[in-house]
Amino acid sequence: MIPFLDLKKINLRHEEAILHGMREVLHSGWYILGQEVKDFENKFADFCGTKYCIGVANGLDALELIIHGYGIGEGDEVIVPSNTYIASILSVSANGATPVLVEPDLFTYNIDPSKIEEKITSRTKAILVVHLYGQTCNMDPIMDIARTYNLKVIEDCAQAHGAIYKGKRTGNLGDAAAFSFYPGKNLGALGDAGAITTNDEELQKKLFALRNYGSNKKYHNIYKGFNSRLDEIQAPILKEKLKFLDADNTYRREIASFYLNNISNSNLVLPIVENGEESHVWHVFAVRVKEREKFMQYMTDKGIQTLIHYPIPPHKQEAYKEWGQLNFPVSEQIHSEIVSIPISPVLEMSDANHVVEAINEYR
Repeated sequence: MIPFLDLKKINLRHEEAILHGMREVLHSGWYILGQEVKDFENKFADFCGTKYCIGVANGLDALELIIHGYGIGEGDEVIVPSNTYIASILSVSANGATPVLVEPDLFTYNIDPSKIEEKITSRTKAILVVHLYGQTCNMDPIMDIARTYNLKVIEDCAQAHGAIYKGKRTGNLGDAAAFSFYPGKNLGALGDAGAITTNDEELQKKLFALRNYGSNKKYHNIYKGFNSRLDEIQAPILKEKLKFLDADNTYRREIASFYLNNISNSNLVLPIVENGEESHVWHVFAVRVKEREKFMQYMTDKGIQTLIHYPIPPHKQEAYKEWGQLNFPVSEQIHSEIVSIPISPVLEMSDANHVVEAINEYR
């Protein structure tokens, strides 16, 4: 079976360095917010091109903390894409604010900038963009809208580590950005981990306290804070893997290019790249197919694992049953047809060729 993603193989490439980093932390005797976290924060800020990076426990916390840090809460609204993983929307709800859903573009799967302005009200405080599947959103028109209405732009970069939009990396395209380092991400830890990047000095001061019980000095709490800190033992793992992120993303692009140039089956709709090849880091390669279950079973029979990202749109989830009567036809079509095929920095080209051959024979 060709796996969708072989995490063991990905991480064993770095086995010696990972074990060395873990030993360094063990021998240091400092296990919470030590030098390793500081070093990773500095290196990741440099990588993204931002002034600041704040390491936190996971990607959802990163989003929640940004929204909380900007004082967005009860009575406020945040624009979010209707086609996304539910974490993006949960971060708004968790702060007591109201998520306002906007449909995506049918072919990039990212929020459609032309549909944002009609959803803005006097209560709107921010636009939360999600660079879904590894492709940057079309940021110029979004930033223009934000400036017109004096809105914050928050990036959900959980799937787009290292993607570049017009010369700038994700994490440096809006006012603040959230990253997840969940193990399956392009830059993945060996457990949960996350980070926030920003150039906003006041926000970063607040976030460094908020993540640590609202405290910058032990037992002195200036905010009603949280406990959300990047783990000291995950930091050296991320620091090591960061060295290889651009190379890994380049290889993902090679696989994606091979798929785009060689898959020729009219039963499938292939993804498109909107803003140049560097704008997509191919966290997943998602195709659309009408008879999804039939296609997935066919691929299984051919020895190829596929996954669905994601089967149920947020407004159809039980957690948001109050939205049950809402109609988002573009999102509903995407969620009913989308299938992800194998792509990773350790996928052999021979296996990618097998994937292409199998897809081209599908009827």
